[in-house]
Amino acid sequence: MNMPVFPQRKPDHKNTGVRKPEHEVVIIGAGISGIGTAIELKNQGIENFVILERAADVGGTWRDNRYPGIAVDITSFTYSFSFDQKSNWSRVFAPGAELYQYTRGAASKFGVYPHIRFGVEVENTRFDEQWHIWEVTLKSGETITARHIVSASGGLISPKLPDIEGLDNFEGEIVHTARWHSGIDLRNKRVAVIGTGATAVQLIPEIAQQVKQLDVYQRTPIWVLKKPDRNLPAWLKSAFRLLPALQRSVRLATDTISETLMVISTIYYKQAPWIVRRCEQAAIANMQEQLPNRKDLWDKLTPKYGFGCKRPTFSNEYFKTFSDANVELVTTGIDRITPRGIRTTDGKQRRIDVLILATGYKTFEKGNLPSYEVFGRDKLELGEYWEENRFQAYEGLTIPKFPNFYIMLGPYALIGTSYFKMVEGNAIHLTRCIQEAKKRKTTCAEVREDVHNRYFQDILKRQQSTVFLNHNCAQSNSYYFDIHGDAPMLRPSTSVEMLWRARHLPMNNYGFSKAPGLKNLAEESIQERIKSASITPDIQQPIEPIKSKYGS
Repeated sequence: MNMPVFPQRKPDHKNTGVRKPEHEVVIIGAGISGIGTAIELKNQGIENFVILERAADVGGTWRDNRYPGIAVDITSFTYSFSFDQKSNWSRVFAPGAELYQYTRGAASKFGVYPHIRFGVEVENTRFDEQWHIWEVTLKSGETITARHIVSASGGLISPKLPDIEGLDNFEGEIVHTARWHSGIDLRNKRVAVIGTGATAVQLIPEIAQQVKQLDVYQRTPIWVLKKPDRNLPAWLKSAFRLLPALQRSVRLATDTISETLMVISTIYYKQAPWIVRRCEQAAIANMQEQLPNRKDLWDKLTPKYGFGCKRPTFSNEYFKTFSDANVELVTTGIDRITPRGIRTTDGKQRRIDVLILATGYKTFEKGNLPSYEVFGRDKLELGEYWEENRFQAYEGLTIPKFPNFYIMLGPYALIGTSYFKMVEGNAIHLTRCIQEAKKRKTTCAEVREDVHNRYFQDILKRQQSTVFLNHNCAQSNSYYFDIHGDAPMLRPSTSVEMLWRARHLPMNNYGFSKAPGLKNLAEESIQERIKSASITPDIQQPIEPIKSKYGS
């Protein structure tokens, strides 16, 4: 007699109790990070993803920032996707509006727009350990589910306001540079700018000629190099379009320069301090050339911290502005904001009509990176984890106890050469994780804790050679540093190393597993199939006696 055949049951997803995610991937944010991730997912054949964007268009910081003079501070040849180089930039350092249009063009060209939901804001995300599904709760109350989450909300999204008494009582107009709007009229106004970082360096020369009086309140001076900027002639744009190899060669050259100025000088300071000294000498020379007749300002405008402790910038106009009769550099501390102006600690009060805050952004702070709560295994919240254990992430992207979760601008993720390079590397890395989980027929990819810990110790060891710990950075007032005294913004490695690791790091550095719910259902299914078979009640007998009873 033949062996009995177990009955074949058609899968009934409505009744099996299996919980399935709506999307393979949810990407939070449609800036450069979100667009870059979406393009890589599509390149790898992953189409079941959605991008959640709280604004009405893509572009991130380049969509939101519209202050006068805004421009990229890395050459446009480098500051763009390697696979989508634009041949017709207007200038070597493109203005912000062009970067905004570039992100829109990339999203359109690579078919990203159909995947985006605009006007939705994330409240929190929670990991379901039973089914390995992330639940994304929107502020509207709606919940979206996904197997994987990519946090691409960026770092420059939450303006930082100065902690100055009386700010709320000012009766004139207040605007933060991150929230600039077209209705601001500065003509013949008395204006004050608080802050002298990279944003202020671009803004101040642009508005100085419009205003009646401009007071610039400086707490910490900034290193400013000459800006090799100029309009790109039509013949060069045509050459780039007809000879892509020529533009790739220019990009390689500008990459090398940026890598030297922004990366090698910073992370290999101990090994090559002469690079930093040369940069400092060049910046001082730039300041003195622009202000040859204002030696009284030289000392005030020269930083007392090392080049690289705070992000340096480029300008051929910033220092010149302080020679204008209507511009005053104020280095005395601010006592308070009054209803009609600003009073400094020496008792002097300056009347103003408009107050401009060029005070930067919140970066590595709880509740800002990311800007929503993330609950991983055991209901562990990401911000609390970092607050208690220091900011850390494997390759700047993944964190133990937060499976299937990838943060694009994580601790020690940013490469000083170009934000785009970091995005490309992280997108490759996370897509490899997603594909490997599918290849292994698992539902979870989680960085191994021992791998993560060794990586973090290596990061801390590398930090010992950086400018951050060796060149008087305590006086820099830099957003590179966090509450722990670490400098988690920049990754202490070159972009070449970062990209190589993204492509080749062993996938065994991750643990891959199947959702407990699916395992349990599989076991229950086997038991039910056995029970429903047309076999004698003595089903628990060993298989050999069954064979002998029914034949082979």
